[in-house]
Amino acid sequence: MRVLIVESTVELAGIWQRHLERLGARVELATSADAAVARLGADEIDVIVLDLILEGGGALAVADYAQYRRPGANVVFVTDTTFFSDGSIFEAIPGARALLQRQTEPSDLALIVRHYGGPAALM
Repeated sequence: MRVLIVESTVELAGIWQRHLERLGARVELATSADAAVARLGADEIDVIVLDLILEGGGALAVADYAQYRRPGANVVFVTDTTFFSDGSIFEAIPGARALLQRQTEPSDLALIVRHYGGPAALM
């Protein structure tokens, strides 16, 4: 399973990365929208863990670009706000599979990402 974590807080991204790697995922990190777009253009990705409130903005642009460049990639959004808590994110972003609070236990986040990793998650 190939995962791209898009998170501005490097420490938090590292925690998520370690939990995912324990489950056998190959993980790439991007700390900005620009870095995420570059990764999506260069690498095959199964699941994107994407913070809705990226420092510098652009999270929805990343999700939109992923839909174009990697239409098979599932997006697991993470947020610390109540914006989109009505479920509208699933209407706005076709690849959206989950909307989790940032406080979600990293082990739980990793299991959700593995679930949405598709057939590659079984490798």
